[in-house]
Amino acid sequence: MTTRIFAPHRREVLAGLGASAAGLIVGGAGPSVTAQLALQARPATLALKSGQPATPIWELAAVSHLRDVRLKRFDRCEVVFRNDLPVPLAPVWYGLHGPAASDPLRGRAPAAPATTEISNISIASAGTLLADFRLFEGSLKQPARPLPIIATELSHVAVDRDEVLVIEEWRLRPDGTAVPPGQDPKDTTPLYTINGQTSFELSALGNERLRLRFINGSQRTVLAIKLESHEVRVMALDGQPAEPFPARNGALVLAPGARADAFVDAARSAAFLLHDGKEARPVGSLKISGQLERRVPLFEPQPLPSNDLPEKLDLRGALRFDVALGAADSGWARPATFSTASAPAFRAKTGRTVVLALQNPAPATTVFHLHGHPFRLLDKLDDGWKPYWLDTLAIEPGQTQRIAFAATSPGRWLIESVVTDWAAPRLVRWYGVE
Repeated sequence: MTTRIFAPHRREVLAGLGASAAGLIVGGAGPSVTAQLALQARPATLALKSGQPATPIWELAAVSHLRDVRLKRFDRCEVVFRNDLPVPLAPVWYGLHGPAASDPLRGRAPAAPATTEISNISIASAGTLLADFRLFEGSLKQPARPLPIIATELSHVAVDRDEVLVIEEWRLRPDGTAVPPGQDPKDTTPLYTINGQTSFELSALGNERLRLRFINGSQRTVLAIKLESHEVRVMALDGQPAEPFPARNGALVLAPGARADAFVDAARSAAFLLHDGKEARPVGSLKISGQLERRVPLFEPQPLPSNDLPEKLDLRGALRFDVALGAADSGWARPATFSTASAPAFRAKTGRTVVLALQNPAPATTVFHLHGHPFRLLDKLDDGWKPYWLDTLAIEPGQTQRIAFAATSPGRWLIESVVTDWAAPRLVRWYGVE
């Protein structure tokens, strides 16, 4: 991938980051900053089709980091965001739960072109997060890439390697250009990448224990990813630890925006297979290039450290609401026309358990995302829940799924709904915790 980035912008972003952080620490205004992150929305290109020019795209890049962005749980991070794209934008955080989460539609306007904004975020939980400006897709001229953010645990996790694998979907025209989501994909063909590569290769030693952080970076398609001939043990979903369990048939099924942390003990070279609901295709490979000698054999992995979410939810005393996803007469709006002056989907008092009956009236699968709080997926009889937390859920056509969460973070929070159709618009509403 080649990136068109102008040196003065990079210097300006980094200089602003250093100056503002110094002012906070020396001046003593508010809690101390323990981490710094400089983000830039910028044009780039991606080599997606052999023999054709690189495809123009937009991306959110961490110009303060040479490799993955890794913060720590309980960091207070100062974020400097530079918008070098021709439309107003702001990063939206997925998996960043808590009262200090940054959300540009709840009263803060997105950054205008050629401007820099500074904000602070608190990393309340360890896990796999996603920073993304594609909520503003109505104004995007090119398809865009999100940015994975890793919040590491405070205690050691027994793995040899920790790798991020972002799966992305592109709709390519015959000339090699790409159609952004929300537009008619006529005369395009789908193409999938891992970490921006059409043929991704992960090199490892035999007997290494890998922590693979899978992210469905596509915006419309539910995808299944499988590593052939290996057991894939799910350790976390949507940034929250789960009771470890083997993936069914070794495949992880991820809704757009969903994340799954899995442990894999590398045994042999194998293919990564991707299934988009129509066909399976190889999208990369694990290549074994040696052997790791161990004095102690590998044991069953222990659960990841807790993020201190409640062990139990009071379903009997819960507030209950019906939410029809995307229904035209129920207050849903495109992000460009969203206003918190609109009626909320629901309101809850701080500390209450909330149960939502999510109804999908559309003829296609619809993806729901809850900002501000992770939730439990309830059993069909509403008498218990699955042993994991989520913030994103795909609901089949005509179906209703029930979820529950503890309303612990006061404020106004977004909910999102989008049909798994490339041309379908992304819709938003808000809910209040008071």
